[in-house]
Amino acid sequence: MNRTILVTGIVFGGLAVVLGAFAAHGLEALLKPDQIETFETGVRYQMYHALLLLLVGGLQQIPAPQKKWVYWSLTAGILLFSFSIYALATNTLTAFDFKVIGFITPLGGVLLILGWVVFALRVMRYVK
Repeated sequence: MNRTILVTGIVFGGLAVVLGAFAAHGLEALLKPDQIETFETGVRYQMYHALLLLLVGGLQQIPAPQKKWVYWSLTAGILLFSFSIYALATNTLTAFDFKVIGFITPLGGVLLILGWVVFALRVMRYVK
């Protein structure tokens, strides 16, 4: 489980760097400043939670099976929160209206919060 958590954190972190660079250099001419800012919010939250996954995966005091809820909450939260923000920020570039899936963003946010809460509970129980 630790390896899966670490690899997922690495992939999300690397992807956040790529998407951040893409927003700064590839989307700058295509989107309004507020859309770029929205996109960058998704990147920022993705990176924060990628770093958290690296921390979770590296903590040896918490048994790997006890990390599953944290892992799944954070992974699903990143996918739903950040990726829906990317879609919403670039909505004007596609024929599909991503605003119809806007309800996914807060659901992703709730999962990210849940990941933090479960992580805190695991730390309080296992880390001395």
